[in-house]
Amino acid sequence: MTVEAWVGRGPEFPVRPGGDGAMGYVGGETVIRQSIETILDTEPGERVMRPEFGCGLRRYLMEPNTAATRASMQQDIEDAIRIWEPRIQLTNVAVTPGEDPSMVWIEIAYLRLVDRRADNLVYPFYLR
Repeated sequence: MTVEAWVGRGPEFPVRPGGDGAMGYVGGETVIRQSIETILDTEPGERVMRPEFGCGLRRYLMEPNTAATRASMQQDIEDAIRIWEPRIQLTNVAVTPGEDPSMVWIEIAYLRLVDRRADNLVYPFYLR
């Protein structure tokens, strides 16, 4: 079984027609990265058919950039990704302060289960 066959394919986000007018699709590691970003960007309750889906990072808007806030964010991220992205195994999630006091860096390290290949995603998030 190929990586793409196991991981699957999905619509490319943002959804828009390609040059030929057809909808764009992604597969492999791109669809996994896109899935993780979708989990981080989605608030529980946003999706009508899956009201539990998402990470809930917006609840941290206007919160202070403290160790306690970052630890809560880290736990929420780990929980959401473990529930909603079964194609990977998390190896590390770190939420660290950025140079801007209102920004944190979310670093997610994981293994793709199909081929045990390590990958990571770095995601900036602004608290203000």
